[in-house]
Amino acid sequence: MQFKIEKEVFLKGLGRVQGIVEKRNTIPILSNVLIEAGEGEIYLTATDLEVGMRASFPATVTTPGKVTVSAKKIYEIIKELPEKEISFTAKENCWIEIRCGKALFNIVGLSADEFPYFPQPEKELFIRMESPLLKEIIDKTAFSMSTDEKKYNLNGIYFRLQDEEENRVLSLVATDGHRLALIRKKMEAIAIPELQKGVIFPRKGILELKKIAEEGDSDVQIGFMENNAIVKKDQTIVVMRLVDGEFPDFNRVIPQNNDISLLIPRDPFLHALRRMSILTSDKSRGVKVAFKAGLLEISSSNPEFGDSREDLEIDYSGQELSIGFNARYLIDILQSLEEDKIKLNVKDNLSPGLVTPSEGDDFLAVVMPMRL
Repeated sequence: MQFKIEKEVFLKGLGRVQGIVEKRNTIPILSNVLIEAGEGEIYLTATDLEVGMRASFPATVTTPGKVTVSAKKIYEIIKELPEKEISFTAKENCWIEIRCGKALFNIVGLSADEFPYFPQPEKELFIRMESPLLKEIIDKTAFSMSTDEKKYNLNGIYFRLQDEEENRVLSLVATDGHRLALIRKKMEAIAIPELQKGVIFPRKGILELKKIAEEGDSDVQIGFMENNAIVKKDQTIVVMRLVDGEFPDFNRVIPQNNDISLLIPRDPFLHALRRMSILTSDKSRGVKVAFKAGLLEISSSNPEFGDSREDLEIDYSGQELSIGFNARYLIDILQSLEEDKIKLNVKDNLSPGLVTPSEGDDFLAVVMPMRL
């Protein structure tokens, strides 16, 4: 196999697969990238058996073929080469020769026959989504995904497409048991049985989905094949194994009787929480949020470091109340929003808080209270 390719193009492709290759090295071939040369282009494929990616890039191919090589090592080599055309040659014994300018590398590869099979979707149904929209709905839910491996059914985002009155609505939900984020968007999309039933995209797959959404403005297509989600955009295909488990009934968690409502300026609240969290304990991150007529008081206390307090003027005239929250959870929610003001609805100091934008009803977040 032999081809020539521009450094910038090759480096971009190798950079994309770095997040997918298996880091633990349990199966050596999974830390490799599969490089295939065809007519006028090369294909780069990487997988960890949970998430896989295949993308094509333009190249001048002299001899077609395929080989696998350490994804990390070849990325580091290409990164340091001069800004010139790269010559790539794979020999029959799987040794690889890389030339660029006066630099020459000979590195060991592995046979492509050992590389796992990458599925080729053909007749699947796909929904089409604008990249900026996909990025927005992921940004507004991903922070609530669980990182606890024992709660495997919470290690991702739940997608569901439902018919409501005359609209088709796509809902994304994520929760780690301490907080929950839900966003709903009206969509013109075909009915796909898997999406109507509800599927859980895995955490690692969500991170790749976000990267794809951030690369250019082309639409993203999402479909399903067996127990996998197929994501297509331009010349890139990502296949991810869906989380095999039941997502909890999130509607039971959303508070219905939070009658005490506060309208809070988002940016000042966000920065005050960041300041107050400096003195919180690393484990609990607890801050106290107290409100009375016209005033919101945020405070934190830590026996090891000291205490802090900050007041914000707000439009409020109800009863006095104070609640403990994890500052990190509130900060994550506020960072995902862009509105000037947010609503905080509470019932008492022992019930979950409900955060929504001041206008619009497509997003909400639930935060469990803390005893401080």
